[in-house]
Amino acid sequence: MTGPIARRGAALGLGAVWWWAAVRLAVAPDAGVLEGAVAAGGWGLSLLPVHCVAKSRAVGAVAAGRWGAAWRGKRGRGEVEEGVS
Repeated sequence: MTGPIARRGAALGLGAVWWWAAVRLAVAPDAGVLEGAVAAGGWGLSLLPVHCVAKSRAVGAVAAGRWGAAWRGKRGRGEVEEGVS
């Protein structure tokens, strides 16, 4: 039970710090490097994919080596021969 509460608390706290930095950059004439670094870092973290799972657990994941085999021209399942529809 403490895990989800701690995660939400950390997210709320870090979100509040990011908003403080973003507002301070926009409003305060004396905003500096600290506020810029916090705002840029928070924005950069928002670009990370957070809803990821391991490839072995992903639904519809491509098997290891499949793309390499296709690149080398080896036939795999589901391929149609030339001239046959």
